[in-house]
Amino acid sequence: MAPLPTPSAQPQDAPDSYVGLDADRAERRARERGWTTVRSVPPGAFITMEYLEGRLNFEVSDDVVTRCWAG
Repeated sequence: MAPLPTPSAQPQDAPDSYVGLDADRAERRARERGWTTVRSVPPGAFITMEYLEGRLNFEVSDDVVTRCWAG
């Protein structure tokens, strides 16, 4: 049996630093800092809650990031 792949390390980045940024600018910054997946959702949206290494989640209201979390 083949060995399980080792997930890449999550970027050393503070999710709180994205709060208040324009959504497009925040996504560009996240990708530059090594996040492989960036997900933007509106406030109150129903989303899957599985943890995904390398994913950064943005809650966006009026094109501004109001909340941010990893996974």
